[in-house]
Amino acid sequence: MHAYARIACVRKNAVPEASTGSDAVRRHAFERYISAARRRREKTVAINVGEVHRALALNNRVPLVCAALGSKKFLTEYGLRIVSKTGPPSGQSTTVTFTYEIVGKKQDDVQLARLEAWNRLRGSMKDIFAELGGGENYLRNERAKFYAPGKDPLKDL
Repeated sequence: MHAYARIACVRKNAVPEASTGSDAVRRHAFERYISAARRRREKTVAINVGEVHRALALNNRVPLVCAALGSKKFLTEYGLRIVSKTGPPSGQSTTVTFTYEIVGKKQDDVQLARLEAWNRLRGSMKDIFAELGGGENYLRNERAKFYAPGKDPLKDL
């Protein structure tokens, strides 16, 4: 087999790139706007095309951003419904603003809620340990009281 044929086979079987420009726009919009609005328990969220375009440091990709933010994939993936779209009649401008209604929860939001609950639980003993002089002091005192008075468990070794 010629070297060129081997390269062609590798390219043919190569895994396609996982992220496109549209995917990056949708991911940024979710992380920056949608998830934050859900944490604040808001019913609607507005996203300006120009802000997303600047945040992602895109160059002349306004139509891509407009298409990604208005796509059915974006709406269904994150449980959204377009309430309004303001801007020029062409719909292709940095002044276009999409306003969405948050209608459904995505699996990521369920995981986010669980993570927030875990973080609240994690800090629940902080005040109690502070009253006892800190976690290390608490453990030191508990270890000291574990054995009978006057008995040193390491002495018998």
